[in-house]
Amino acid sequence: WKTAKSARDSFSAYNSKYLTVPQNRTSWHRSGTNGALEASVVSYRSSVSTIINNYVEGTQTRARDKASPSGLYFRDSKRKVDYVLAYHYRKRLARHVPGAASPEPRRGFASVALVSNGSTGKGLPGLEVVELSPLDTLEEARRLQREEYERNLLEAGLEIEKDPENKSQGVSFVRIHAPWQVLSREAELLKIKMPTKKMYEITEEKGILKTLNEIWCKLTEPLQPQVPQQENTKMKTLSYPFSREKIYLYNIKDKDTFFDNATRSRIVSKNNISLSSCPEWDLLVEFRMGFTGNLLYQEWARYGVFYKFQPIDLIRKYFGEKIGLYFAWLGLYTEFLIPSSVVGIIVFLYGCLTIESDIPSKEMCDQRNAFTMCPLCDKFCDYWNLSSACATARASHLFDNPATVFFSIFMALWATMFLEQWKRLQMRLSYFWDLTGLEEEEVNLLSLEWLSTTNPINHNISYCTVLSHLLFYVFCLQNEKEKLTWSDRMPGYAANFGLILFMIMLAFSAVFGVIVYRITTAAALSFSTNETTRSNVRVTVTATAVIINLVIVLILDEIYGAVAKWLTEIEIPKTEKTFEERLILKAFLLKFVNSYASIFYVAFFKGRFVGRPGRYVYVFEGYRMEECAPGGCLMELCIQLSIIMLGKQLIQNNLFEIGIPKLKKLFRKLKDERTEVKEMDTNQSKDPQQWDLDYILEPFTGLTPEYMEMIIQFGFVTLFVASFPLAPVFALLNNIIEVRLDAKKFVTELRRPDTVREKDIGIWYNILSGIGKLSVIINAFVIAVTSDFIPRLMYQYAYSQNGTMHGFINHTLSYFNVSQLKAGTQPENSLFAQEVLFCRFKDYREPPWSPHQYEFSKQYWAVLSARLAFVILFQNLVMFLSVLVDWMIPDIPKDISEQIKKEKTVLVDFFLKEEHEKLKLIESFIAHDKQKRRSGTKSRRTRAASFSQCHRSPKGSFTSFSSQHTVV
Repeated sequence: WKTAKSARDSFSAYNSKYLTVPQNRTSWHRSGTNGALEASVVSYRSSVSTIINNYVEGTQTRARDKASPSGLYFRDSKRKVDYVLAYHYRKRLARHVPGAASPEPRRGFASVALVSNGSTGKGLPGLEVVELSPLDTLEEARRLQREEYERNLLEAGLEIEKDPENKSQGVSFVRIHAPWQVLSREAELLKIKMPTKKMYEITEEKGILKTLNEIWCKLTEPLQPQVPQQENTKMKTLSYPFSREKIYLYNIKDKDTFFDNATRSRIVSKNNISLSSCPEWDLLVEFRMGFTGNLLYQEWARYGVFYKFQPIDLIRKYFGEKIGLYFAWLGLYTEFLIPSSVVGIIVFLYGCLTIESDIPSKEMCDQRNAFTMCPLCDKFCDYWNLSSACATARASHLFDNPATVFFSIFMALWATMFLEQWKRLQMRLSYFWDLTGLEEEEVNLLSLEWLSTTNPINHNISYCTVLSHLLFYVFCLQNEKEKLTWSDRMPGYAANFGLILFMIMLAFSAVFGVIVYRITTAAALSFSTNETTRSNVRVTVTATAVIINLVIVLILDEIYGAVAKWLTEIEIPKTEKTFEERLILKAFLLKFVNSYASIFYVAFFKGRFVGRPGRYVYVFEGYRMEECAPGGCLMELCIQLSIIMLGKQLIQNNLFEIGIPKLKKLFRKLKDERTEVKEMDTNQSKDPQQWDLDYILEPFTGLTPEYMEMIIQFGFVTLFVASFPLAPVFALLNNIIEVRLDAKKFVTELRRPDTVREKDIGIWYNILSGIGKLSVIINAFVIAVTSDFIPRLMYQYAYSQNGTMHGFINHTLSYFNVSQLKAGTQPENSLFAQEVLFCRFKDYREPPWSPHQYEFSKQYWAVLSARLAFVILFQNLVMFLSVLVDWMIPDIPKDISEQIKKEKTVLVDFFLKEEHEKLKLIESFIAHDKQKRRSGTKSRRTRAASFSQCHRSPKGSFTSFSSQHTVV
């Protein structure tokens, strides 16, 4: 195991727009491959040229066969390249041949003798003793692992072609071809659906729906990508899981093209799972079609085609169903942002148009209303007029108006409709992509696959740990009575719970740190002698605090991603699907808290625990808790939400996605140029092959980061949309760029991922559904608690004398007797000309002349009751409407449901017809055989009429007929 661990880097893989990268995998169920180190080094090296197709040692074939011009085939220009393996090699530095005096081992080197049986010895007769340095020892172990792996490839039926190692060190490539026998065998094992000879007509929509569809197709024709389309869209080929026994069912015109590139890559990758328990390779690479990649780049991955629809079918054919579903989901999400953006702009314009008629804003800006407010800080802050906050009040009206309530209800229904429409689109794609009957066995054949694919070197897990867990799970599978108990699971769960709780507290601590910064900075700026600085304290503190918060969010996001992955790996889940789901849940929980913690604070906690004049709440024995602006906290919530959302989209989602892969690519290229010895490769052609060019590209790490950034954005769009109606607009602008950015990254910047068949987006749908339901509750509280919608409503219909909003500002301000301020907190050198007796502060409290002075007034409890009643009413109303929309929109489109039923009927009829024809063919052969035997018997009787002693020939049995037919 130590040798295997040290040889982990034997095969490294690469890929890009012409190559694909499956995930690192090993397997536990091939026990016959564990003895590579016991093989003879000399004999194996001498025979390797005979067992590896088209490979001859470097010094023996200086004249290398010229590769095919297209690069798609082996050197014989007949066998197609399905996969490419890459590995780093370094030739031996020191060698001592026996016969001379045995030198003493040099200091710092390990003396190792490799003998024919794999053991180590010294001075044994007839054996070559080689002294190796530690690096040579490691390289020798890697070479043995590679040779074992290549031998297992050949045993599985695959054919390989190697490049000779002509340099002292460098990168070498191994090309893999899957012949028909392997493809057909594995396709049957994987239950891959393949097209049959039968085609049936797709029922088209009729009536007004057909007319509307035709009109829509004509209107959107300029938006369609110029990619090859199916010639006859009214017909669909019937597909059925491949079976070698029923090979007559399939439309096999050419065995070389029957399985497309995506299917061949799946088959080869599944073969590589089951070849060795410890193969020394990192990634596999599939050679793929250049024409399709160029077409995708021209019609999909360029920013100049941002207005066009995505060629989803071509994406699916090129990258597989899993990535195809992601881009289909992203496209639908972007399309749904268009109506929400339009409504958001209308709501914003409504606020702009009604700002001049807003009575509370007018009252606040009217300088004739002498509302003398209490000081914002102790000692150094003076009394101030409420009219000085006129700009803040007018800006707050842009987002705090009655239209935002309507917009919140609209967005809740929008989220429901989006999820329902996605389910319908997903079902439609599943039907046309032949995923409707996708079995769980096809998605994940090996229940222990993920456990066996864990890379101990990359994940810092020892091979012994993996092996021990592996054997334990195998034992549990073989003995159903043996199950993991709570005592077995508790240590892992406790570690996960403790670390996740610590990370959540870290996010809260960061928010608290920003709060302390705001309080202390505001107090420090209040001491300034500069009048401009003192007058802009709130703006300065808010802007700088939000930027600091954004930086913290970006940093913690990267940390939380790594922590979530590590926590999932130490659990060692049994399946890859389980690993992915647990990783997504942990990463989403941590990043959700990190992204929204500061926003939750501003929305629901800021200004709630300030206290009142004369009895303020202090932190650190001298700093007052921060208050909301005179216009309320909604404007500050809007600023916080917009900056974090736009900052994450601009910096993390765009600049990081563009810059980091390019920097990694440049760093890897410089590293290779620095470490690789400059030598002439006599076998290398002037024009490098595609795998040489794609080797420097960035490996594919999965779709989790892509989904995660969109899910977080979906939260920004739905959770606090009542405070920022323009969030869908900025999300739409970002996604228009994001679609093309992701497309360009997949086509040109990343190695091509392994094709994976998935029938849905998995756990991401559940997260989206949860965010949609949570958004209803949060928006209800934002409207009821953070905004002034409920206090205004209560004043207009309960306290206003004339049913208008006149007097609302005076109604929301309480009185405080300045003589009751604590000693040392009164303003020094007040600039107010008149003597101030009472100052005002925003709250519903009894006045100083009341018997219950400064206690909460009746208005406070009435407004609080109205707020809670609104939350309950809003939540139940929106939930009812969401359920109603969900009920009205079926999950499966009616035409698709009918087509699925029709397909099953057609499949049964096709089977019966084929079996009937097969039976008729068998009967015709049997009848022909009987007639032939009768005629033969009659002729023999005629020729042997004079020989009465001759015996008659026995009649052939049905078994003999059947055997003869089988031979035929």
